[in-house]
Amino acid sequence: MKLERLLSIIILLINHRMLQAKDLAKRFEVSVRTIYRDIEAINAAGIPIVTYQGVHGGIGLAEGYRLDRNLLTNDELATIVTALRSISTSYEKVQHQQLMEKMNSVVHPGDAEAFQSKTSRVLIDYSPWDNNTHLQEKLERIEQAIDTCLFIVFTYSDAQGKVTQRTAEPHTLILKGRQWYVQAYCTDREQFRLFKLRRMKSLSVDPKLSFTRRPLPEQKQIKGKQSSLSHKNEVVLRFQKEARHLAEDWFDAEELVPTENEAWLVKKAYPEDEWLYSFILSFGSHVEVLEPVHLRDVIAERAAQITKIYK
Repeated sequence: MKLERLLSIIILLINHRMLQAKDLAKRFEVSVRTIYRDIEAINAAGIPIVTYQGVHGGIGLAEGYRLDRNLLTNDELATIVTALRSISTSYEKVQHQQLMEKMNSVVHPGDAEAFQSKTSRVLIDYSPWDNNTHLQEKLERIEQAIDTCLFIVFTYSDAQGKVTQRTAEPHTLILKGRQWYVQAYCTDREQFRLFKLRRMKSLSVDPKLSFTRRPLPEQKQIKGKQSSLSHKNEVVLRFQKEARHLAEDWFDAEELVPTENEAWLVKKAYPEDEWLYSFILSFGSHVEVLEPVHLRDVIAERAAQITKIYK
């Protein structure tokens, strides 16, 4: 991703007097144009980079400039390494491992053991239980399109099951709620949308169709799943007394209210959609919907349909 690529370029320029843009592009598997955009971003961050023309030219740090070794403390470096390790659980890239090794090399040998301890305290594992190679391929393909500013073309199935053909400008990959999305400008809808990668089929990058990056909208303006506070209803669930451990997988202990018959009540606001129905049904006979009444009817009807299948 862009952050680790920028950090890697900075470290390479510190350790080498001059580098060729084409060599950097090959190393990070991006275009030369992307490397020059990265150089502009590094310059804007206050690190002076100079490009030298000619046969023996290239990219290097301004004469006499040195990055202060103490610019980042060991705690800050440990935070970066921890974040990279966590990202790598769901999105493996050779550059992630290379950057972590470089970060480790910056630490003074005397602090190495304490540094390793700090980077091992927390690991946020985003990886799914199944090894989804198709998802990894989509991530790599979309990132390539983002780096080279090329359109993506795909078939998309929305939450209602409607299937459409889409052409879009990919801008940002987002991991939210254990699901990967791409924030892209949809040419069909003429606005930014969030597309869930698992719902994208026949994904391809159009090598002949490029775009210029647009200013990203505020998060609240992104059209994705149609849910907001105004569309949420309060749902009251009653868990059987022996199912408290199941309830605690999804709710804080403070949210579980005991009843006289040793059951547990939970009140929570949810948008009513297919996810909510599936969520409630996943608890089987351990949970009962008390409110709203119409939701009881929906769950009862679906449970009856499931029973009919197995009869």
